[in-house]
This record gives sequence, structure tokens and C-alpha cells, in this order.
Amino acid sequence: MARQYFGTDGIRGRANKHPMTSEVALKVGMAAGKVFQNGTHTHRPRVVIGKDTRLSGYMLEAALMSGFTSVGMDVFLLGPMPTPAVAMLTRSLRADLGVMISASHNRFDDNGIKLFDPDGYKLSDEMELRIENLIESDVSTLLANADSIGRATRVESAQERYVEYAKRTLPRNLRLDGLRIVVDCAHGAGYRVAPEVLWELGAEVIKIGVDPNGRNINYKCGSTAPDALIDKVHEVRADIGIALDGDADRVVIVDEKGQIVDGDQLMAVIAESWHRRGRLAAGGIVATVMSNLGLERHLQDMGLSMARTPVGDRYVVEYMRKHGYNVGGEQSGHIVLSDFTTTGDGLVSALQILAVAVASERPISEVCACFEPLPQLLKNVRYNNGRPLDDGGVKKAIDCAKQKLGNSGRLVIRPSGTEPVIRVMAEGDDRRLIEGVVGDICEAVRAAAARAA
Repeated sequence: MARQYFGTDGIRGRANKHPMTSEVALKVGMAAGKVFQNGTHTHRPRVVIGKDTRLSGYMLEAALMSGFTSVGMDVFLLGPMPTPAVAMLTRSLRADLGVMISASHNRFDDNGIKLFDPDGYKLSDEMELRIENLIESDVSTLLANADSIGRATRVESAQERYVEYAKRTLPRNLRLDGLRIVVDCAHGAGYRVAPEVLWELGAEVIKIGVDPNGRNINYKCGSTAPDALIDKVHEVRADIGIALDGDADRVVIVDEKGQIVDGDQLMAVIAESWHRRGRLAAGGIVATVMSNLGLERHLQDMGLSMARTPVGDRYVVEYMRKHGYNVGGEQSGHIVLSDFTTTGDGLVSALQILAVAVASERPISEVCACFEPLPQLLKNVRYNNGRPLDDGGVKKAIDCAKQKLGNSGRLVIRPSGTEPVIRVMAEGDDRRLIEGVVGDICEAVRAAAARAA
């Protein structure tokens, strides 16, 4: 059975347009609340709700709270908090369910609902289908009796809890004294806690992207638009720049020279460090089909493996849990360190890089230059109608590209799970060939989209 609401990262869409409306959010709260009332608790069923700084978060938070309380769940409101903080606090507060209201790195006029199980992991497809079935049913039958309606409480200590948790992921005596750090919080969920963690660890902190107004989240800032961070690193001669996205579950690093360091290099740094300390589990890491072939070759040179999954941190986490890995992630900067977290955590990942830099007394540019990436090109093609990848012209262009690349490169074409775009990626040793095949496929997708309009 196909899912109608849930995509690769929860429910997502344009705010005040189906499915991202108050009505749907209310039903999600009622349905998810009912599914996670299994009748075995020693306490009243409870749910934790966090959000980023989008204007529509107020609307969706109120609707979800109403839905959960109406079926008898107590609600703990965290306010603006990173996605990994919501997952952590779901476990810490012994909640039956965790909810994050965010569309991650998207524009402010998008929003989303992510759900976590009691252990802080994103829900399985089976669980999402159970919730969808209830959403489509007569939800009035889910309502609790008047004396069983839930209460809502704001958790005033949520930020302090996450700050202490993040600090404890570093060795006890490790400090960041003497480091000048620029942190760009994308006017998003980490705008308070991320600078606080770095300051409490002793760093000199220059913060940008910390003035949310409901509409400026991810706008010309954060991990998807690091130009402002690069400029600030140059301006203040910082040792490192750290860019988070809207819900702070991904990170991009800028070194002291203003060069961007992506998730592949970050995973290489952490894997090498943990391997040297005997901490790396399962003899390697988990990445996705988008990670650079240079990373895979680098790990092989160290005797380590790299498993690949489809794009999406949920698939990375599922593979890690099944096969016992403790390091995984995506080139985009979603890094999952399962010794500490159940989902990507941009700040905790950045702290691991800082720990290597402090211990080795080397600049970030040297720490994060683990391997030479192969030429790789990724382009997004937006479409409004139809299914471009089913078009005959697109299929022909893809077949032609595969023949040209042969065994000397990789080609990955996939629809985004969060927005109406086709992502076209190719990599190999010949940059001109890569640019050519990506250009040809993108042009074919545009033509198919025009025909479907």
C-alpha cells in the first residue's frame, strides 16, 4: 500500500496547503497518539514536541497539541530545538512519542512533521502506514473521555538539557580555549543552543544567523548557503566556521582558509579518528549512493569498508542498526554517530572535528583534507507536472550517459523525497565527460517537464 502522507523524512509540504494544514496536523496528533498508546505504561502516555523557527510552526504546534491531548496524551512542549535534541529528550523524558515540526533546509513557507519512537528513532514504514490508516478513518472514534483528556506542559529546562548532553560527547578534559569559531545557525532551531555549547567549552564565538523572524530561516545562510559564513571566517580570521541547517541535524564546515568541507570529508575524519582509538564499530562506515568514490577508496586504503544506502538519513540509520555500525551519514552533512545520537546532529558532528583538531594541534584545513575527491557534479531540475523519469527521452539520455561513463564513473538519478526536483549526479575521473552527461540528462528532464505542463 502506497503512503499518502509520509515521504522519506516525515510529512512535508507548503504551509497551509494540504497536507501541511492545521486539520491534517490535528489528525496526525490523534492518530499517532492512539497508535502509541499501547496500554502497557506505568504512566500517562506522553509526547514531546519541538519545532524550528518557521512562522507556521505556531499553527502546527497548536494543532498537534490539540490532537494529542484529545486522545489522552500529555504533551511536553520544547519550543525551538534541534531535531536531535527532540530525539534525545524523547528518550530522556521517557515519552512514548517525539515530534519535530520542521522542513529542515527548505524555505520558510514549507514545513514538516517528523515522528520519533520512544527510543528516538524515526518511524518504520509499517508504523507510518498504521498512522495513515487512522488519519483516513473516522477520527472522532479516537477521542478520549472527558476525564482522560491530556495536559500540556512547557519544558523550561529543554535547552539546558541539550547543552549539557552535547558537551558530554567530548572527552571530559577537552576544551576549545583559544579557538575562534564562527557559527551560522541559519536563523533556525539551533540559534540558541549551538553558540551556548561552543562558548561553555571555552571558544571565542562569533554568531550569525541567530535572529529568526519566522521568515528568514535558511535564507542566504546556513549549511545550504555558506557564503555569509565564508565571508565572516575571512573577516574575523576564525579557526573554523560551522554552518547548521534549519533544524540543526546537518552541518557544513568552513576551514580557516574559507574552503568548504562537506559531509564526506567529515565522515573520513571521524572514521579515521575512531578507528585509531579502537572505537569504530563494524570495520567501516555507512554512506549513501551520493558519497564520493574518493571517500570509499580512502577508507579501503585504511582497511575499512563503506556500505552504501539510498539517499536519506533514515536508510543510513536503519543499515547502521541492522549491521552494527556506529558512524554513518550523507555528503550533505547529515552525520549519525550512534554512540551519541539516533539521528543526524550537526553540532555534535562539528564537536568531533574540533576534538581531532585540538588533540592533533593542526588547523582545520589539514585535519579535513583526508582524500582528494573525484570530480562530481550534482544538478537539480525542478518540475511541476508528470513523472519525468518515466519519459522516453529521459530514459534514452540516461542510457546514453551510462554507455559514455562505462566502468570509469557512477551515475545517480533520483527524484527528491522532499521537493519536486530531479537530482542528477555523476562522478568519474574525466570532469568534462561528467559535465557533459549531467547536462544532457538535465536538458532531457526539462524537455519532459515542458511536455507534461
